[in-house]
Amino acid sequence: MSSPVVSQPDVGVVVVAAGAGVRAGPGEPKQFRPILGVPMLLRALRPFTGHPEVRQVVVALPPGYAERPPDWLGKLRGERLEFVSGGAQRVDSVRSGLTALPDDATIILIHDAARPFVSRETIDAVIARARAGVGAVAAVPTSDTLKEVGQGPDRPTPRITRTVDRERIWRAQTPQGFPREMLRHAYAQLGGGTANGGAPSDDAEVCERAGFPVELIPDSPYNFKITTADDFRIAEALARELR
Repeated sequence: MSSPVVSQPDVGVVVVAAGAGVRAGPGEPKQFRPILGVPMLLRALRPFTGHPEVRQVVVALPPGYAERPPDWLGKLRGERLEFVSGGAQRVDSVRSGLTALPDDATIILIHDAARPFVSRETIDAVIARARAGVGAVAAVPTSDTLKEVGQGPDRPTPRITRTVDRERIWRAQTPQGFPREMLRHAYAQLGGGTANGGAPSDDAEVCERAGFPVELIPDSPYNFKITTADDFRIAEALARELR
């Protein structure tokens, strides 16, 4: 699905890249690590910085990196790409990115830097639904059998309490897109982000809590989130296939 042609780019993108990535093992932050010689963050940025409807991309980086980004990233800073310091939680990083986006970015996309294989088709589909006035989340239906477990002081290993019906279960991915005013109101209602079950895990949940409609956009499993060292090995194989 392609979004309609607009006279002026009006999509603002926040790329969340402020995490420490400790599960990826020792070394530099995982978002800066290469996949077949190309930094993961750069792979995640390219589909957005090259999109004709994108007004600006703001990257939320770990503390200190916004002022002193890696050379390969710093040289890309310009009118269409800017950096901000992220926060302790995802919602803090997104808030910082939203504040930095220009006022004429009326459609907002949020994307994880750890998802370097997002497709143009998915981006277009998310933009189109956000233009229609609803939240939109790239997602894939789960194919695994899901188990709910219970654990107590006399039970050191998890024990299954029930099998979850997977027919209506999807795995949320990114980008997630929203009309800017919807996202602004949702974050205003969120406040500090610790009430009603703690900090939300993604921006769709922020909007869900505020009562706004959010829809799923069928996505590709290739758009997976790189978290561990094993994920990097899978990403290398996928990058070879896609190049």
